[in-house]
Amino acid sequence: MELFITFGLIVLLFVLLGSGVWIGLALTGVAWIGMELFTSRPVGDSMAVTIWGASSSWTLTALPLFVWMGEILFRTRLSEDMFRGLAPWLERLPGRLLHTNIIGCTIFAAVSGSSAATCATIGKMTLPELKKRGYPEDITIGTLAGAGTLGLLIPPSIIMIVYGVTANVSIAQLFIAGVLPGLLLAGLFMAYTIVWALAHPGAIPPPDARLTLAQKLYASRHLIPVVTLIAAVLGSIYTGLATATEAAALGVVGALIIAAAQGVLGWANFRDSLLGATRLYCMIALILAGAAFLTLSMGYIGLPRHLAEWIGGLGLTPLTLILALMVFYVILGCFLDGISMVVLTMGVILPTVEKAGIDLIWFGIYLVLVVEMAQITPPVGFNLFVLQGMTKKEITWIGKQALPMFALMVAAVLLIWFFPGIITWLPKQMS
Repeated sequence: MELFITFGLIVLLFVLLGSGVWIGLALTGVAWIGMELFTSRPVGDSMAVTIWGASSSWTLTALPLFVWMGEILFRTRLSEDMFRGLAPWLERLPGRLLHTNIIGCTIFAAVSGSSAATCATIGKMTLPELKKRGYPEDITIGTLAGAGTLGLLIPPSIIMIVYGVTANVSIAQLFIAGVLPGLLLAGLFMAYTIVWALAHPGAIPPPDARLTLAQKLYASRHLIPVVTLIAAVLGSIYTGLATATEAAALGVVGALIIAAAQGVLGWANFRDSLLGATRLYCMIALILAGAAFLTLSMGYIGLPRHLAEWIGGLGLTPLTLILALMVFYVILGCFLDGISMVVLTMGVILPTVEKAGIDLIWFGIYLVLVVEMAQITPPVGFNLFVLQGMTKKEITWIGKQALPMFALMVAAVLLIWFFPGIITWLPKQMS
């Protein structure tokens, strides 16, 4: 009977999503129908209390602030300054300026929190510059598609905040845990670029005029604003001087100072950044509220417990479970965005993960990593949409160029499984 109910509610959810109903409203509607038909609990008061609790959580206040910080920086010259500061140091590295995609995304991810914003901001700067210099379009777009996903993994991360709230784990610990895996993935992307460049020596244009060390150091002055902002935001969290919410407020102030110093903090930009952040956060808050109500509804029906018992009865080893979940989330990512994937599944997946004895901080970083994979898988890969809008290429062609990056993410999942200290070591040092 439980299996029939589960299947019926899933089909109903996908019918609503496919018909164009907002994700948050679809989740709320399915939850209401589930509770009304299959439980004796009054629906009205449960829905009101749950939605209010999910929307008014103090922990969530970091989310709109980090979103606003990214919106402000998106409207500054930060990405152009990063290119000017990084380019002189890459002339001797195989692949040369191709690495600006990866390093630029890594740096901007530390002040953004969104993979789409990271991909768009760095892409609007690197794609024209690399095309003008004669770099191959396929590897340029492929590396940008993969590196753009670092906006989710390198803190501050919107997905980490959402997971921390839904799984009731420390957001600061998640931020700390995401640093080394993020650098690991960026390193894998750079290593692939170096190997590709060595295998295609004629495809990389010759370097520009060689600069002296003094000239390189002078060009690096453009990196000072972003490095200072990263140090202020993440440093305040890691040293325990500020909570994630306080650090987010500090980041907004820092972003406003950078925008003012660059002369772009006009009323129009201020208003557009505030409205953009408000729209995005309202969408996220509606999804979170609907998912919280759906989780409550499924709990009363007993679906998470029955599903956990069923999965436990399959006798899967923890590694097999992790690989199975990776495939599940990649498939789910073909239809849903990352935040929806997380909030939709946590009520069902978390009991199974806890029963398997998997650390929830480790699982949070793993989850972010597999959600990153979904960002570059057609047909609903958000980074692919961003790149399609910027390049006017077919989304399937862009997905093909991003395929090596997808394979490197799979390798990263295996690495963090066999070497869990990549995730857990830094939080232990900071605790």
